[in-house]
Amino acid sequence: MQYRSLEILVGFFVSIAIVALFFLALQVSNFSALQDNGSYTVSAHFEDIGGLKTKALVSMAGVPIGRVTEINFDPNKYDAAVTMRINARYNTLPSDTSASILTSGLLGDKYIGLTPGGLDDFLHEGSTIELTQSALVLERLISQFLFNSSNKSE
Repeated sequence: MQYRSLEILVGFFVSIAIVALFFLALQVSNFSALQDNGSYTVSAHFEDIGGLKTKALVSMAGVPIGRVTEINFDPNKYDAAVTMRINARYNTLPSDTSASILTSGLLGDKYIGLTPGGLDDFLHEGSTIELTQSALVLERLISQFLFNSSNKSE
């Protein structure tokens, strides 16, 4: 009888550990950020997203204010249409805010950095950010450097 109660106790602790690991995995994977807890959606078009992925951060002045929710190819404009979900606390972003695709570190993850404009009207649900700057593609820079240096040597 004593072994049976010990087995039940061990089973209980193993079950608690499994549940704790499940919740830890949810927190680490940022699954909770996918819930709509007061946010609005804005979009932007970029010529080249350079490896930007869904769930990438959207930040302003280094502070995370949202996430990329969707990336699609726009067959009419022949560019990438990026949809972002911005936290509702940041509902006073001027409508002439600009968006740039940036890299954290030299070869780190891509994210979208927003720079505020100066207009008095604000972005709202369904707004489009018109001023965008595409990702800086390292391979393109290297090829331009090599091409320019080979032209100078001739």
